[in-house]
Amino acid sequence: MSEIAKLGFCLPGSLVTRSSRCGSLTCACHSDPGRLHGPYLSWTRKVDGKTVTRNLSPDQVDRYRAWFDNAKRLRQLVGELEELSVSVAAEAEGWNSPH
Repeated sequence: MSEIAKLGFCLPGSLVTRSSRCGSLTCACHSDPGRLHGPYLSWTRKVDGKTVTRNLSPDQVDRYRAWFDNAKRLRQLVGELEELSVSVAAEAEGWNSPH
């Protein structure tokens, strides 16, 4: 819990790298998969049950990468805390005892 308190800002979701085809049918990206446009960096997350994507510049990725890392670590720590809580409750209630 002390590590959770020290984490700082956390950005939920995923930081992804994407490449894509454009709308011009004569562009090389349509005939050669190796010539897709990009890579583009984007932040994808859920808001009210819907996927929201925001494109990020390389500078923005550099600025916020630690916040993405903090969110990942927070998820790990919360998982560990939940496992510990289940174990403590099971021990307190005798749920681990064979009947």
